[in-house]
Amino acid sequence: MYASSSGRLNEVGNEYFGRGLYAEAFSYYQKALECDRQSADTRGLMATLGNLGNICAVSGQRERADAYYREALELQKRLGDEAAIGATLVNLGNLHADAREWNRARAHYLEARDILDRLRDDTALAVLHSDLGLVARETGAFQEALQEYERSLQLMRRTGNKGGVADAYRMMARTYGSRQMWEEGASCAQTSLEIARRLRDDLRVAGAMYVLAGFREEQGRLEDAIQLFERVIKYDRQYQLPKLTENMDRLAALRARHVREKGETDPA
Repeated sequence: MYASSSGRLNEVGNEYFGRGLYAEAFSYYQKALECDRQSADTRGLMATLGNLGNICAVSGQRERADAYYREALELQKRLGDEAAIGATLVNLGNLHADAREWNRARAHYLEARDILDRLRDDTALAVLHSDLGLVARETGAFQEALQEYERSLQLMRRTGNKGGVADAYRMMARTYGSRQMWEEGASCAQTSLEIARRLRDDLRVAGAMYVLAGFREEQGRLEDAIQLFERVIKYDRQYQLPKLTENMDRLAALRARHVREKGETDPA
């Protein structure tokens, strides 16, 4: 009875989680946790703890998320469930990456990678190598970052994840941008954009355009940058994305700069 109740409570919690209703989801996960502890259902408890960790992570409760993940990890190790261990280690890595604790994030990611390599879980590894690429980029390890993104790209292609391929090219573009290699970065961003357009994935289109616009601005191609930012802002409005005000300010500054520079070059 308790196990089935927990399973249903987690299902309802997941439905709320998917709709972004975190308070409601958390309430159902907490009820599931009570059922799991009363029934001593270890596997049910592992699932519930993972859900609680996820909801705390997305709502900024890092310490609580860490505690839930670590309790789940202890149970997973006790049962020898390597797939679950790998997933929780990735979640812990993400938690530290969000806090820009790069060394701790990398340690968790590498431990997870060893497990996922043994399991030959290419789908999970494709994402994990991208995570490792982010850590490398943020810690200044340029070549390592590109290698990780290349590996992610290979696995995304192998597993047929076309959206992931677009993401990998966008992350490679940002990596080139960190070295001010604008043309190389623009090429990767353009590839990401083309894939996203074929997929008709508006959010990925907007993400690739945003990166490409930044490169065109750095290259002094202000008209191109302005056109790209105008289209990004349309997506910002359509999907109520959080950077709308910031991007509008940036567009205004670009237009002012373009007018000023054009005035300086035009003959009197």
